[in-house]
Amino acid sequence: MNYIKRSLENVVNQVTKEYPVVLVTGPRQVGKTTMLQKLMEGTDRGYVTLDDLNERNIAKTDPELFLQLHKPPILIDEVQYAPELFTYIKMHVDKNRDAGAFWLTGSQVFKLMKGVQESLAGRVAVLSLTSLSQAEIYGGISEPFTIDMEALTARKAGREGADAKTVFERIFKGSMPAIVSGANSNSQIFYNSYLTTYIERDVKELSDAIDSLKFLRFNTAVAARCGQMLNIADIASDADINQVQAKNWLGILETLGIIFYLHPYSNNLLKRLVKTPKLYFYDTGLVCHLTRWSSAETLESGAMNGAVLENYVVAEIMKSYLNCGMEPYLYYYRDKDAKEIDIVLEHDGVLNPIEIKKTSNPGSELTKVFHLLDKSSTPRSKGAVICMKPGLSAIDKNNYTVPIWMI
Repeated sequence: MNYIKRSLENVVNQVTKEYPVVLVTGPRQVGKTTMLQKLMEGTDRGYVTLDDLNERNIAKTDPELFLQLHKPPILIDEVQYAPELFTYIKMHVDKNRDAGAFWLTGSQVFKLMKGVQESLAGRVAVLSLTSLSQAEIYGGISEPFTIDMEALTARKAGREGADAKTVFERIFKGSMPAIVSGANSNSQIFYNSYLTTYIERDVKELSDAIDSLKFLRFNTAVAARCGQMLNIADIASDADINQVQAKNWLGILETLGIIFYLHPYSNNLLKRLVKTPKLYFYDTGLVCHLTRWSSAETLESGAMNGAVLENYVVAEIMKSYLNCGMEPYLYYYRDKDAKEIDIVLEHDGVLNPIEIKKTSNPGSELTKVFHLLDKSSTPRSKGAVICMKPGLSAIDKNNYTVPIWMI
């Protein structure tokens, strides 16, 4: 299996010199352990996983003994299984103050963060690893995506162009390392076992009373609504569960790093805005598997093509920030008149409005909605239409067209 270099490696190396604890969270199978073990090569760092029930038992019942058996520098995998360790890690850190003493990974973000925040505030660098980004798979610089002509031109330099057909092949294939690296050539088999594994192991860990078949049906109902405003009643009705259960199960998908939300942009000067978030998956391959598209071609001509394309673009922008250890400030805009801007990117005190379209020939009518942000107290800057146009171009001096393969 070919190892694919991860953009987050540079950030891990940097924060290891500055913090006693480095925590890498993210869903299963995205390569957290593989990346950290690669970075450990040639060092004296030890390794232990709490997937091993014997090790987990010691960590939970006698954390002090566990840390005597596994002395730092150490990588502890799947640390969410023994939150009892956090207090003892804190005691060790406060006594020794060694940078990079503990590397931790965890697949249950929220539950994990709670324990970390209580015990390790100020002592831990928390990083998120998602499935692979376009830059990691196809080459190019891994910088946060911004609407700036100089940055966009630099971005273009390391990339290979891709037409609509190729983009939809990328979307359909997905971005899980096992599939991209060729270790699992049959994505159908990979995603089937991925869903079974994470339902049986991780979901049951978070919620005992879970019916596997209903949960799978629920996953499909959620995937069918990617790129849309969250409608819990519709999801519950499709999955044949009640709304409270649907809400709890959405919480589990978010906790496991499978889905994320874009919240509507708002500030006190913009009135009459919707409050509902939009829902996205980090990996479009999983969406295509759950919604049963048989090929990239059927997806491209199918009813979900616009929503899945939007999901892909939003996830790629999200990854471009997380891979640099940064928190993205991504929103969407929608008011009570149903006027919508797909993405509002906030950074350095300005707002960049972004539209996502399948067209290869976008016109100025697509940027008309951008003026809706002018009432905001944060100034609007350059806008962009991210689309299938082959090259980087401009609609006018304030709005660019950016090809999807360049994100």
